[in-house]
Amino acid sequence: MGKQGRKRVVSSHALFLIALLQCRFLAFAILDPLDFLALQLIRKSLHDLPGSNFLASWDFTSDPCNFTGVYCESDKVIALNLGDQRAGFPGLTGRIDPAIGKLSALTEFSIVPGGVFGSLPRSISQMKNLRVLAITRNFISGNIPASLGRLRSLKTLDLSYNRLTGKFPRSIGTLPELSNVILCHNNLTGSVPPFLSQALTRLDFKRNALTGSLPDSFPPSLQFLSLSWNQLTGPVDGVLSMLDQLNFLDLSFNRFTGPIPVRLFSFPITNLHLQRNSFHGPVQPSDLVTISTVDLSHNMLSGQISPMFSTVQNLYLNHNLFTGQVPVSLVDRLLASSLQTLYLQNNYLTGIEINPTAEIPQTSSVCIQYNCMVPPVQTPCPLKGETEKTRPTALCNEWKG
Repeated sequence: MGKQGRKRVVSSHALFLIALLQCRFLAFAILDPLDFLALQLIRKSLHDLPGSNFLASWDFTSDPCNFTGVYCESDKVIALNLGDQRAGFPGLTGRIDPAIGKLSALTEFSIVPGGVFGSLPRSISQMKNLRVLAITRNFISGNIPASLGRLRSLKTLDLSYNRLTGKFPRSIGTLPELSNVILCHNNLTGSVPPFLSQALTRLDFKRNALTGSLPDSFPPSLQFLSLSWNQLTGPVDGVLSMLDQLNFLDLSFNRFTGPIPVRLFSFPITNLHLQRNSFHGPVQPSDLVTISTVDLSHNMLSGQISPMFSTVQNLYLNHNLFTGQVPVSLVDRLLASSLQTLYLQNNYLTGIEINPTAEIPQTSSVCIQYNCMVPPVQTPCPLKGETEKTRPTALCNEWKG
């Protein structure tokens, strides 16, 4: 082949390589340079836990918009979901790089359960379009940045099962679009802040170290409220009476006092947990209670047990100060297998109309020991129940007096 022919071949190869490089350059040019750099820094600060290969696709010689967990629109990253979302797969470890704040168009940022540690970068507050921030079951520590109160579009904040400390910033409570706030299983202190969003449906602060009383009001849109396993005090009848959209309420294991609002029993609640507090006074619902599970145990409730509870499936009234006869309607529902759990132990009840030969359905559980009567039937009670069958007569007389 002549020199001129070789030159033509070389030129053809050179043109091909130039075209290929141009194509690759154009592929990279699709993503905004700031977003490209931010993803690189985020990648450097995170690593796969053993058994995970989530970050294997993060090869920056290819288009980052094709990376697993990266979602783009035009030239911007709009969603970042880090870690394999399939159940049982290990997650990531490392820290969240402050460069996350450079993803200015991000609307969703989540990290699946894993071993990510360190504090939340304050730069997250720069993502003005963020609607979902969900980092759950990791080891995030430190305070929740008050600057998150700048995220005016935020709808879901889920930082549950971490190691967060300090007070929940009141600035976040002012966000107008919040619908889900899930911060259970942390070490937060201080009081429950007021929330202004009229779209708030879920509020979960279970298992923290919150103190003080409840705010004067919650948004009436609230459907799920869990504040159990804290150190909250004071009455609840004022604030709860207005939440007629509630379908789940758990205030157990606190120090609440005062009466239980009667209106509560007419709300569309499926599970009502008020056990292990200091609620007192009578409980007399005005209509049949349609709540599936009602747990009022370990309080200081008194008076007679209302027959309106006969339509409940699981009823826990044990360890209170109830007196008088057990309503016949509760016994009838128990024997018909409609009432599956009836715990009345450790009260001051004086009688229950049930035939000693009656057979308690195997699907039902009843415990009536340690009251001011001899139990007409012997039933297996919880393992941690009272060992004595009947309350001493002196105590019963003292209570009557």
